[in-house]
Amino acid sequence: MWHKTFMSKTLAPQKTSSPMVTECSQSSFTFGRHFRRQVSARFDGGVIRSDGGALLLREVDLRINLLPRLAACFEDRRDRRRIEHQVGELVSQRVYALALGYEDLNDHDELRRDPLLAGKSTLNRLERTTDGEDRYKKTRCDSEAIDRLLVEVFVEAHSQEPAEIILDIDATDTPLHGEQEGRFFHGYYGHYCYLPLYIFSGEHVLCARQRVANQDAAEGSVAELERIVAQIREA
Repeated sequence: MWHKTFMSKTLAPQKTSSPMVTECSQSSFTFGRHFRRQVSARFDGGVIRSDGGALLLREVDLRINLLPRLAACFEDRRDRRRIEHQVGELVSQRVYALALGYEDLNDHDELRRDPLLAGKSTLNRLERTTDGEDRYKKTRCDSEAIDRLLVEVFVEAHSQEPAEIILDIDATDTPLHGEQEGRFFHGYYGHYCYLPLYIFSGEHVLCARQRVANQDAAEGSVAELERIVAQIREA
């Protein structure tokens, strides 16, 4: 009985002489003081980006000169008259996007609204580089040069020779949700995935090797260690 009475009262049509208009005129909120600073929130900031972390990444890159050195590992065989984005710009855009959480090339459909950025098709041709002649893929990547660069950055981070270097080897899963090339089901992780191999020393990445998942987790680790240890000892 209460339910029927409540519903009849709340759902009954109301007679109004004019429609109600909501007026929101408040443009700021004032919060408590933080020591000598007054804290307030305003809504007149104009166009605001949520990717401000890229500025911090840029400062790091300027200090260690990483991305120009990474771009130097690519050979650009494109027609200079038809190039809009240099390889260095493409590499930087892709690395920054990955660091900011834009993992898929599809994300660049939205990012490319910025006139300074390239679209996903251009970046796709960069990622799918080849050593042979191809009409569309004319940027060649020297993977061995990239391997050496990771170790070089690690060595440069030390002002003097460390007494001990500990290398941490780890294989982990990269889950797959489509029909990607080389996808295999992994019994330990319980899903289709890739099985990349990583080698760290502290916070430094010395090796990142993409691999399919139908193999032992330690596959190829000895060869990678031999390469890394030899380069460190040479330095």
